[in-house]
Order: sequence, then structure tokens, then C-alpha cells
Amino acid sequence: MSAGPVILYRYDTSPFSHKIDNVLTLKGIPHSKVDVSPVLPRPEITDYLGVTYRRIPILAIGNDVYCDTSIIVSALERRFPSAKGYGTIFPASKNGGNADTGLIKAFSKFYADNVLFPPATNLLPWGKLPAAFLKDRSALRGSTIDTKALEANIPNAQTIISSHLSLIEEQLNDSREWLFNTASPSLADISVHFIFNWARSFKGTDVLFDPTTIPFTLQWLERLSGHMKKLRQSQSPPIKVQGADAATNITSSAYESYDVVGFDKTEATRLHVALGDMVQIAPEDTGRNYPTVGKLVALNREELTLEVKGSKGLIRCHFPRLGFFVRPVSPSKL
Repeated sequence: MSAGPVILYRYDTSPFSHKIDNVLTLKGIPHSKVDVSPVLPRPEITDYLGVTYRRIPILAIGNDVYCDTSIIVSALERRFPSAKGYGTIFPASKNGGNADTGLIKAFSKFYADNVLFPPATNLLPWGKLPAAFLKDRSALRGSTIDTKALEANIPNAQTIISSHLSLIEEQLNDSREWLFNTASPSLADISVHFIFNWARSFKGTDVLFDPTTIPFTLQWLERLSGHMKKLRQSQSPPIKVQGADAATNITSSAYESYDVVGFDKTEATRLHVALGDMVQIAPEDTGRNYPTVGKLVALNREELTLEVKGSKGLIRCHFPRLGFFVRPVSPSKL
């Protein structure tokens, strides 16, 4: 079965959008993109597709829409395998043996995304950001952002980032090319690189990225940036499409068989859901007040799949198991 067209919903100032940009580039996957607003509303997603999950990016492969970068990267690797000529984000070790797939996934999600990224956000110039942006992100977090408190906490965030940089320097100090000593860059490299590159763009962070204290880390950052630049020069850039056209394309495309994910009855029982239930799914942290509602059609230990209907038609919406909750929806809430 053909994987189907790939469409990425993103915006330029989203660091996680750049993470997926780099995965698509590393794998060499042709794709289109829909530029969306950094703040709500995003009718291209909520109205046309019926997906109220509000974090960016999301990515469609044919009729399958993937929410959260952890499930996006897994889907891209599975559906565009190296056996078909695509690059891989799980390369083998330089010393031989299989790729550390599970460990790299865990490192990317639970170290890079969940531990390393939060203090980096504290380095943003919160006091200079537009009121509309602050209002939107307060709604996402579920509490009002206190810009003065965040600015007062910058020194603490800097020392946390400094300690993480020291850990990465320790990992690289044997002059290896890539973090897990792989034959080529892996998801681990991409997942740390995009955070540090983003943090370096903020005023006053030069002192953290001091070549006298983290020389191997800075060499690694430049090496991966150069590698990605070279790959992009050899590939066609993504095609920009409008939201309405993208949604029509997605809803009219084929979808991956539900059998690929399957339905694990044991896991469903633990989650108090059943096949065909109307459920709501949302992140356990930011964005938990924006659940996506649909019919549960597939579930395993890695992901959940819903049938969701927007104004343009029916889609299959995929979420990670880890970091997300799923709950039945009572008839009165439908």
C-alpha cells in the first residue's frame, strides 16, 4: 500500500516544527506544508479536519493525521523505511549491531522533549512578547503566564541549561561524530540539536555556549547543521499549500489499515475503554483542556487511533500512548 502524500502543519517560530523539518530532510521524504498561525484559531486543523489538539506540528500521511512529534517520527520511520531508499533516524552503531531504537525514542521524548526543552523556554524574552501570544499560551498551559516571574528565573534556567550542556559535552568528549556513536545522525541528535539551536538564538545566551567549556558540543552542533544544510541543497523544498486544499487532499486519500496498530484488549481494559467507544484524547501536560473527540478504532502499547470528522470529511487521527490520556465521552457531552 502506498504511504500517501505527506503534509506538515507548522509555523516558522515553532522549534518542534524545525525538529520535524529535520527528520523529513534526514529521511529525504518529499512533502507539502501548511503554514498556520502561532496562536489560535487554526481553522485549517480544527474546522476542516475536526482535530482540536492544539500543539504544532501535526503531520498527515494520506488520510492518517499524527499528533505529537514522538508519534510523527515513529510513523515516518515505519512508513518510509530505509529498505525503500529513504534515510533512517535509527542508524546502526559504528561498532556494528542493531540500532538502539527504543533507547533513542525514550531519550528523545523523556530527556530532550520533557527535561531539556522546558528550561530552554524560560530563556525566551517573555516581557517583550505580544499580549495575544501570552494570552494564547496561558490558555494552553491552563494558567496565566507571569512574565516577571519567568524573567526572574532566567539565571536558574541558565544554570540548568549549563549543566545539560556539560552532560552532552561528556557524551561527545571521545570525539565521536554523533551522540549515540551511530554511523549517521539519529533521532537523538536531531532531538537535542533543535533545542540548543533555538536557545542560542536568544539574546544573552552566548555565555552558555562558550567554546572553551563545551568545544565538542559546539563542533557537534555545527556538524549537524552543516549536514542538514547539505541534504536540503540536494532536495526539492516543500510545496506550500492552503489549508482547504490540504484538508481536501487528506480526506480523499487512503488510510493505513487498522490492523497495523491493532487493538490490544488488555491495554484497553486497563484504560477503561473499548473498541468503537467515543473517547477524548489530550496531552497530560500542556493542552489538556483541548481534547480531540472521536471513535476509538485502534490501540496498542505505542499509539491510539480515532476516527474524527471535520467539515472536509473523515480522517484517522493518531496519538501517542505515553504522555497522553484517553477517556470515554459520556453521551451528554457529545
